Parts: sequence; structure tokens; C-alpha cells
Amino acid sequence: MRQWRHLSRKGGLVAHVLAADIGNTTARFGLLETAAAGAEGAPKLLSACEVTTRQPITADEARMQLGQILGELTGKTSSRGGTCPSPEGSILSCVVPTLTDAWHRALADTVLGRQLVVGPGLRSGVKLRFNDPSEVGPDRIADAVAARAAYGAPVVVVDLGTTTNFEAIDASGAFCGGIIAPGVALGARSLAEAAARLPIIELRAPERVLGRSTREAMQSGVVLGEAARIDGLLDAVVAELADNGKRARARLGEGSAAHENERGEADAGAAEPMTIPIVITGENAGAIAALLHHQTLVDDALTLRGLALIWQANQRG
Repeated sequence: MRQWRHLSRKGGLVAHVLAADIGNTTARFGLLETAAAGAEGAPKLLSACEVTTRQPITADEARMQLGQILGELTGKTSSRGGTCPSPEGSILSCVVPTLTDAWHRALADTVLGRQLVVGPGLRSGVKLRFNDPSEVGPDRIADAVAARAAYGAPVVVVDLGTTTNFEAIDASGAFCGGIIAPGVALGARSLAEAAARLPIIELRAPERVLGRSTREAMQSGVVLGEAARIDGLLDAVVAELADNGKRARARLGEGSAAHENERGEADAGAAEPMTIPIVITGENAGAIAALLHHQTLVDDALTLRGLALIWQANQRG
């Protein structure tokens, strides 16, 4: 039975949900206030914390760690003022298959209410235009859901974690494709592990592109190189989304005058380029976002809010 406790500003019932985002390197947990089925309102992040992902982990170990995490989350002052309430349900995103069962069991044993795991068969509200939708990571789905809800469509997400992921949502609101590349921290670690004389470096931009020490040279290659790679890929992603949107409008028969004069359509498109929001999130967003040439929006809570939206979409009205 659902335990909706509070009224939203518009009179709709809301619940408090624990969102767990288990990544390869970092596990992030958030307590969010979300609307009941049929009610309006975006999820509100009340408190959050993150820990290093333990691999392997048993259900008992996950349960013990979860108890500590819940104590930290509910002991914080919420963004609305006062202490945070206990969760009345939970949703899990886990990109490490060998950890999913342990964390699911820990959540089921610790949190009252309904427990959900993002995966095949769970409604997200976003169409996945992939050859095999089951291959799409749950964190990427959560990013797409939250980005579309908060910023509209089309929109591009760049999630800077263990991997650097791009998620592209087209003008119809579908998750139409993406990019997966090694993350900035992974690149730095790989250099240090593979080359005996190269050290572990701090992930920050050097003062100059041409490094005058080994560390500066590595920071230039890893940090500035990551920013340049993202900028270059964003150029291609935005151009492809804009081109696909133009083709979709043509298929729908919009702009009949442009059909009579294709060159005129191209000129008009060049004069008024499509503006596509670019959202940056993930544990390494702070090291990279300010270095990008593209105008971006940093949203640290994107994945957690996406998980809360998926939880909301799967409640019975």
C-alpha cells in the first residue's frame, strides 16, 4: 500500500523516494520528494550523498552500508527546511550487473513501500530508438528522462563519470542514440598504470597547453584533451540532431514553400540554427564543464531526478 503523506502546492499527494545510482566507481544516493500518479510537479531533491562503489559486495554488506547512508540522508536539513523524512519507496539504477541483486535485496529489506529496478519492462516514458533497448544503461535512461522533463526536446546530455556518455533526445522526445567513451579519470589512471614513469595526476586544467612538467603535460592531454574531444563530438551531435529534425519536419509536410525551393530551405536553416540545450552532469562535470566552448548547463542531480521520475511513472493511479 502506498503511503502518500504530504500535499503538494497544487493539492496533489506526494511521496519521499530513495534513488540509488550505483556506478562503476561511485554510488550516489538521493532522497527526493515526488508527485503521486496523475499529479503535477517535478521531483525535488531534498538531500544526497555519495560513496565509493564497493566491489564485490554481499546483500548483508549492502544493507549495513545502506543503513548508514539513510542515517546520513535523513539526518540532513532538507532543501525545504527541517530534517528529511524517511523514504516510502526506492528505485535502483545499477550499471554493475554483479551488484544489482545485493543492492536490490538491501533496499527491499531496509526501505518500506515499493522497490523498483530500472531495466527492461519498467516504464520510463521515453522511447528508446536503439537496435536493442535492453543494452541501454539504466543511468543513461534516467538522464534522458530527466533532461527531457527539465529542458524539453531536443536536448543533449553529457554524463562525465567512469565513462563519458552522450545521450541525445530528438525533437520528438525519443532517446535516439548516444556516445560512450573512456572517462577523464579513467584516462588519467590508464596513463599512470601503463607507463612506468607517469604519475597519478589531479584532474584540473594546467595554466598553459604546452606543459613544462610531466604533470602539466599529462593534465593538458587528459583534461584539456577531454574538453576538446567533448566539444568536437558536440559539434557533430548537434548538427546531426538538427539535420534529423529538419528531415522530420519535411516528412510531416511542414514548410511547403521550402519543398518547392530546397536551396531556400537550406539558407533559412543556416540563418536560424536550431538551439539545442546541452546538459553536463556526473562526478567529473566540475573538472570539464568550464573548459568547454559550447554553452552548457551543469545539473549535478540529473540522474537522481530521472530515477524519481521513472518511479513516479510506475505508480498506479
